[in-house]
Amino acid sequence: MFIPTTKEEVKKLGWDSLDVILVTGDSYIDSPFIGVSVIGKMLIKEGFRTGIIGQPDINSGSDICRLDEPELFWGITGGCIDSMVANYTASNRRRKNDDYTAGGDNTRRPDRAVIAYSNLIRKYFKNTKPLVLGGMEASLRRIPHYDFRSNRLRRSILFDAKADYIVYGMGEKTVVELAKKLRSGNGAKDLPGICYAGKEKSEGYIELPSYEVLLKDKTAFIDMFSTFYRNNDPVTAKGMCLKHDNRYLIHNPPAPHLSTDELDGIYDMDFERDLHPFHKKEGQVRALETIKFSISTHRGCYGECNFCAISVHEGTTVSRRSGESIIREAKCLASHPDFKGYILDVGGPTANMYGFECEKKLSRGSCVDKRCIHPKVCPKLKPDHSRQISLLANLRKIKGIKKIFISSGIRYDLLFSDKNWGENYLKEIVLHHVSGQLKIAPEHTEEKVLQKMGKPGTKSLVEFVDLFNRLTKEAGKEQYLTYYFMAAHPGCDEEDMKKLKSFISRNLKINPEQVQIFTPSPSTYSTLMYYTGMDPFTKMKIYVEKDGTKKEKQKNILISKKAVEHEKK
Repeated sequence: MFIPTTKEEVKKLGWDSLDVILVTGDSYIDSPFIGVSVIGKMLIKEGFRTGIIGQPDINSGSDICRLDEPELFWGITGGCIDSMVANYTASNRRRKNDDYTAGGDNTRRPDRAVIAYSNLIRKYFKNTKPLVLGGMEASLRRIPHYDFRSNRLRRSILFDAKADYIVYGMGEKTVVELAKKLRSGNGAKDLPGICYAGKEKSEGYIELPSYEVLLKDKTAFIDMFSTFYRNNDPVTAKGMCLKHDNRYLIHNPPAPHLSTDELDGIYDMDFERDLHPFHKKEGQVRALETIKFSISTHRGCYGECNFCAISVHEGTTVSRRSGESIIREAKCLASHPDFKGYILDVGGPTANMYGFECEKKLSRGSCVDKRCIHPKVCPKLKPDHSRQISLLANLRKIKGIKKIFISSGIRYDLLFSDKNWGENYLKEIVLHHVSGQLKIAPEHTEEKVLQKMGKPGTKSLVEFVDLFNRLTKEAGKEQYLTYYFMAAHPGCDEEDMKKLKSFISRNLKINPEQVQIFTPSPSTYSTLMYYTGMDPFTKMKIYVEKDGTKKEKQKNILISKKAVEHEKK
């Protein structure tokens, strides 16, 4: 069933009121890939009458008032993507299209959606029930953060939205426990995975530099972020507090990662895998093209690329579903009336992190002095692709499935670290799971830029390309690699882009098409570099390109066809 979004739907369920109303910056898509849908279904499963309002008009009360007021709380999210990233390009131009808006026109998602919706609710419901922020936008903006659009440090979004709580991270267990505490009338300030405002700092919590200090001192901001980053592992993290004017942001330690059984329970819930009829009159959503018939196998990523927010939002520990749960979902997809026989992806943030984790990390937490796979794969991790090979083989046997594609990126450094199964895994992908092109994301090839990105070097890239080409030739197939590259990352100048272009022409024999300009998004190390002009790990100054025209020039160096022709001569 869909989560109700109109009074008529609420009445059909036999409910006279709602306990929770969720407000989202996306059109409402009922899918396990959509965080607010998962939260809503979890609340309903636990007995909480829950409704949802997608992309309410912020200029009137017609949308926000249509379900009345909830008994327990409002849950507010900007949607699957931070609203400022969704609305503006790396060149700070307004985006015309929105993949999560019915009809595709970017006209329904307000800037700073979480704040806009909080203000909208308080405008029409005075002294209302608690406002609980969640999702990507709130999670990544829960501490003071650099905001690219305004080019300044902003406060925690908790204060700007005048909200009561932030549920950060994935949040399923936390939001259910919060609802239970609010229903019983008990305080919720002891819950892991939440932030709230307090008049005093919490005993035993790490006190971070105040917002006022951070505004004046970029080195203090680097130190603050590093302490925050190190305290995101639920096994080892301590609570933190940070003063804003005369109040403190109280940041409780993170909630534990979900177990395999708990993850299975989420994906076993009944999802419509469709856009709600309320929004369909505006047209379809492009996001459904990729998520409707895709399967998520795990969450979290120990890659820790410095420009990626997954580490802060989902965590650096990979939690996996059971093979049985994934098979059940695949059979469900195969029986769907719209299914044409093709599963478009089986993966997660990275395809080949399914089925193994560092045992030491699981029991003692993440290491504070090193990363799992950068600058090299830690021997404690012990990559093992055998479970994924077996899973894919079992999925191929399901009646009604013609082809399964792997569209999530592959980490080739992980693949080569698995001496027993790595090559066999790629052989399986080449034989059965490529839709003409396989995606990898080197991002760059110059060592000093890769170091700033937290990405692997070119040795494993070249080895992977050679292995892929050999296996493809042996299979008698015509398949190619698609490469994702990045321009204007902190530490990268035009000369680095020319060297990247030369490497690509010489070693990969392609003209790149998938090139993006670095976008500073909240709460990443790369954004920290962009704002401070320093390498946060050494405190040394680095080159940062901030001129929009010159950023475009870096990109154009890479995509220029003339440069390729010149290199070939």
